[in-house]
Amino acid sequence: MTQEFPAGPGPAPAGPAAGSGAVLVMGEALIDLVPSPDGPETYAAQPGGAPANVAAGLARLGTPSWFAGALGGDGFARLIERRLASAGTELGLCARSELPTTLAVADPGPDGTGYHFHLADTATFRLPDHSARVDRFAAVYVGGLAAVVDPAAEAVAATARAGAARSLLVVDPNVREDRTLDPVEGVRRLRELCALAQVVKASDEDLARLWPDAEPEETCRRLAEAGTLVVLTRGARGATAYTRDDGPVSVPAVPVTVVNTIGAGDAFTAGVLHWLRTTGAHVEGGALRLDREQVTAMLGFAAQVAASVCAQSGTEPSLPALT
Repeated sequence: MTQEFPAGPGPAPAGPAAGSGAVLVMGEALIDLVPSPDGPETYAAQPGGAPANVAAGLARLGTPSWFAGALGGDGFARLIERRLASAGTELGLCARSELPTTLAVADPGPDGTGYHFHLADTATFRLPDHSARVDRFAAVYVGGLAAVVDPAAEAVAATARAGAARSLLVVDPNVREDRTLDPVEGVRRLRELCALAQVVKASDEDLARLWPDAEPEETCRRLAEAGTLVVLTRGARGATAYTRDDGPVSVPAVPVTVVNTIGAGDAFTAGVLHWLRTTGAHVEGGALRLDREQVTAMLGFAAQVAASVCAQSGTEPSLPALT
């Protein structure tokens, strides 16, 4: 059985009051099974999913976030719910189901972390369309697996179209490759979302997978020329933003002793969104009119947020000084 919203008296919640400055984060919350230091054949269950990480990160940073995902009926779902609730994320728009939770088996390596997914017949992608609610939010974030996995993908696309028209749409394609995913249809859907967005945050690996015939920097320039603020992350090599009117602006990665890289990119995205919302740049196209000094400040803040995750185990960021 699947419900669109938690059972309870009255109509389904509409979301926050208009003008609250809250961010709607739509996508998956799942369980990452990550290698444990206890032994080579031992895995630890860690709440994850890029959108859930972004929602929790925003709340930790002080930006109100509403997670529009779906939670199942197993112990993993309760673990995810506790994590989101403890961060301060609102769950009133989260769908509920008795189905199990999606699992992502992490495979860390020298070139990053790969994943193998267990997606079939899970609650994670039973998402409703939230397009009627986007005008109550300062920004809408979409991306990740929910953007390419049915039945969530159509709901994500509809909500994204509404978000682009009536709010600030932020897209992180967060491309994943696995035998369970359709590479052709997935690429098409993620390209369409990037074309809709006012802000695209992507890694160089993401862009190489989505536009393999172009260098990531050239793809960033093309998207920026079409009127998108593009933020390209390169891990330890820092981040670069591209705008339509100015040349690229780069900042280095914040030096830390790296303990963990899982969730660092999502923390960076939360940092960008928090900076845009806190400075008011999310309003009326302001994100597309940032000058070089503002872009540098935004990237530097987000880099510090990402570094706070890399320097610890877990995926919860901490708040640096906002400049």
